[in-house]
Amino acid sequence: PTPVEMQSMNVSGQFTYALWTSVLGGIVIASPFIFYQLWAFISPALKATEKSAMGGLVPYVSILFLLGILFGYFVVTPMTIQFFGNYRISHQIQNIFTIDSYMGMILSTTFYTGLFFLLPVVSYLLAKLGIITSGFLRKYRKHAIVGVLILAAVITPPDLISQHTWITSGAIKCHSDLNGKET
Repeated sequence: PTPVEMQSMNVSGQFTYALWTSVLGGIVIASPFIFYQLWAFISPALKATEKSAMGGLVPYVSILFLLGILFGYFVVTPMTIQFFGNYRISHQIQNIFTIDSYMGMILSTTFYTGLFFLLPVVSYLLAKLGIITSGFLRKYRKHAIVGVLILAAVITPPDLISQHTWITSGAIKCHSDLNGKET
């Protein structure tokens, strides 16, 4: 993330965010193991067809989630912070972020980007289970784009840079799902 001037407004602010960053970093690093444990817990309750549809997805889920985290941390977050750090309506107003808002934006943006990268897996599972087809995706493409717009408006910070990044990547993901083979 881009260096900006920050201040801590709480006595334990810096310590708290160092602790939260460590905990969340541990969760991200352990995410492949966590996904495997979730699969080990859920798989006994699934039918054979459901197991075959989901079989072998743990590595893909782990890789996509970690790629999303990296993309959010190294691409989306620096662009957003640079935009907010440089944006001024007047040179008399100085941008000084609190550690709460700065870290909150970094953590939420990277986490939601990681989740967003899992959408192809969700589409794959729904197609394997027969819930959606490529024809269905083609028919409701415009609805999906509106859904991406709404999702981007809800889960991103209220700035155009973050929203446009999410909207563009969402439209690309919708389009790539449509170009896949019909199941």
